[in-house]
Amino acid sequence: MSAPTCTAPPGIPSRTNRRPNQQKQANVILFPHEEGNGSPVAVPVPTPAGAVRRWQYQYSQQLRLSDSLIVVASVLLAQYVRFGEIANTSGYSDAVMTLFSCLFAALWLSSLAVFQTRSTRIIGSGIDEYRRIGSATFWTFGIIAMGTLLAKIDLARGYLAIALPAGTLGLIVSRHLWRQHIARKRVHGGCQTRVLAIGDRESVSHLAHEMARAPMAGCVVVGVCIPGYGPPRGNVITIGGREVPVLGDETYVAAGLGSCGADTVAVAQTDHFGMHGLRELMWQLEKTDVDLVVSPGVMDMTQARLALRLTAGLPLLHVEKPQYEGTKRFQKQIFDFCFSLAALIATSPLLISSALAIKLTSRGPVFYPSERIGIDGKPFKMFKFRTMTNGADTQVENLLTLNESVGGMLFKMRDDPRITRVGKILRRFSIDELPQFLNVVKGDMSVVGPRPPLQREVDNYEVDVRRRLLVKPGVSGLWQVSGRSDLSWDESVRLDLSYVDNWSMSGDLVIVAKTVKAVLTSHGAY
Repeated sequence: MSAPTCTAPPGIPSRTNRRPNQQKQANVILFPHEEGNGSPVAVPVPTPAGAVRRWQYQYSQQLRLSDSLIVVASVLLAQYVRFGEIANTSGYSDAVMTLFSCLFAALWLSSLAVFQTRSTRIIGSGIDEYRRIGSATFWTFGIIAMGTLLAKIDLARGYLAIALPAGTLGLIVSRHLWRQHIARKRVHGGCQTRVLAIGDRESVSHLAHEMARAPMAGCVVVGVCIPGYGPPRGNVITIGGREVPVLGDETYVAAGLGSCGADTVAVAQTDHFGMHGLRELMWQLEKTDVDLVVSPGVMDMTQARLALRLTAGLPLLHVEKPQYEGTKRFQKQIFDFCFSLAALIATSPLLISSALAIKLTSRGPVFYPSERIGIDGKPFKMFKFRTMTNGADTQVENLLTLNESVGGMLFKMRDDPRITRVGKILRRFSIDELPQFLNVVKGDMSVVGPRPPLQREVDNYEVDVRRRLLVKPGVSGLWQVSGRSDLSWDESVRLDLSYVDNWSMSGDLVIVAKTVKAVLTSHGAY
């Protein structure tokens, strides 16, 4: 069926008769769209009353102030240490150095603006925000270094050696603290991005559910438009125990924005719109302060695997294949061996004292060797400190009725009577898992990976769950830093599959850092 032809809706200039000052780009994040046979949206969208997302602009201004203070402070510190009273050997006057510091600070702040480190698109998003700060700082110091070299001014090296680490660290720590501040507000319902979702019941419910699972991301669905629904009839759909109003079909987007106060329109299903319908929706929103986002229909993909490419004028989302072999795998093996060896050496006093405590307080061996399934389904013996009474495995059948694991595949009990007094302490701080680094040195496990499964779990795996066996199981992983024993079976599987599809060395380092925090807080450990 051919795509529908669309004309500009009333009150909106067509592409051919717009005046030059009307060629404003819409606030749009483009993802691939599909040809469809639905009718285009034909209702112009008025600008919502009041400034939307006012908190974002206020937050951006606060970042501007804190960035300025940090940059100025780091530059003045460098000037004082390098050319002030502490090391007054440069031969440059205070006025010259003060002028240089002012120019340096202005260049640094300009770079932060050029690299859009305070853009409302990325503030509070984490690694992308930090990456832009790093890029802006790198270029600033590169320009200063090249300028002083060409001008043959011998003053930059010591000066930059102080300002670079002080300023960069200050900016990153400041952004981290701001993110924590915003995250706390979002948990309590503040600083939210209000979303109007368009799609069928299943797709909008899935979108709303995924957004609700990550409250610190600050996105909440406040209304839905369902294609073919007709005019609003006062109905609601329940998503995660919360009622979301159905505001009509796609032709009622304008009225829906006014009634629910959304500042973002999310298209969760593109087949009804088609390319012309999406284009019409873009045109309608470009005069407003409302963003448009389109779900690409894939989930649990990291940004590193996604790339938007234009092919024959069409924006297509390219999804890179997961990397299990080659250079990346070799890098992971080297990291695993070196990190595990260092961990065993650093924790050797703790390992020895734990072994003595186990041996002196209960009968049985110090270590509990458990058969687990590794890469490609190969079994291996995983080492852990024994935290239960000797022969605890034989008592499992009597305790199955007390299993607290959601999903039933795993056995979890908060107050398991088989755990010894020393075992409770070891489990609370994950000390019982330290001997697993021996498995990493042997090559059976990785520092980071999916949770090591039992044979009875693997026997009940569905086909897609068996993807967990494509990589080595890990001492830590996404499951470890996302709730540990508090996770349901389905959630644990989802996290493991996400890791398998998206693993990278940088991601492993982030998980290692988060593991330290999870261990210190004992969250989900029992």
